[in-house]
Amino acid sequence: MESNSNPNSVEEESRNWLELPADVMSMILHKLGPVDILTNAQDVCSSWRKICEDPLMWRVIDMRYSGDWWDMDYDLEELCRQAVGRSCGQLVDINIEHFGTDDLLHYITQSSNQLSRLRLVYCNRISDEGLIEAVSRLPLLEDLELSFCSFDVETLGTLGQSCPGLKSLKLNRQFYRRVECDKGALAIAENMPNLRHLQIFGNSLTNSGLEAILDGCPALESLDLRQCFNLNLAGQLGTKCSGKIKDLRVPHDPTDDYEFSTEIIDYDDDYDDDYGYPFGLSDTNLLTDDDDYYEFSGGSDFSDYTDLYFY
Repeated sequence: MESNSNPNSVEEESRNWLELPADVMSMILHKLGPVDILTNAQDVCSSWRKICEDPLMWRVIDMRYSGDWWDMDYDLEELCRQAVGRSCGQLVDINIEHFGTDDLLHYITQSSNQLSRLRLVYCNRISDEGLIEAVSRLPLLEDLELSFCSFDVETLGTLGQSCPGLKSLKLNRQFYRRVECDKGALAIAENMPNLRHLQIFGNSLTNSGLEAILDGCPALESLDLRQCFNLNLAGQLGTKCSGKIKDLRVPHDPTDDYEFSTEIIDYDDDYDDDYGYPFGLSDTNLLTDDDDYYEFSGGSDFSDYTDLYFY
């Protein structure tokens, strides 16, 4: 039987890859992501190395979580710094998941004041002070996501004041039963009047908090309230939402396009100490064994805790 393997065809295929136009190759390499580029692809040949050193390759840096990173024991902070450095100040969009410190955020914002989109997911080693200082250097920031992070409510208000041009905000978490609090919603309503897009999946706000958001954010066009199960939209508030918001997702809408866990947490459920309640707060500190709901008012024994985290 005649063999199908042809060394010449393999060599020709490799040569064809290397001879692709630079703009096409740049697009292909960009899909690999920063980690693969910096640890593998850039070392294939000199032409790829040249493409990988072009600042235009690094205007968008997506360090989306991959389980392979932990297996390879990469220094993600160092790789992120290298990627930001290569942007030469042209970075406009960065996504960081499951790592990051104040020092890294300081480096990013000091190097890239053109940043218009910042996405932090499970970044629990970044402090409130570090986030506030970093965002204060981003006058062009329009799109901010702080999902499954633990920053306090005062920080949320300060971010709104520092970024008057903020148009999109995502504060996602898992819903905790037996917790009601509107402080995060009020911080949004009072400090982010120019918001057009808001996603607060799993938030513990009540109808009062939602009413404040609708009144305080008159430009709001899209609002994602999925799994915000403290809300009751059967009456006038539901009608107000439908009339005001073009793209409305309500608490019981499907979640199949949502990228994170949709598990609902009970106050006595176990949690992962590695993340230290990455959902916004440690709700077990706020509850008794009683199954009643709590309005965390000034008269509650637990009211001081509700200032600590986004809800």
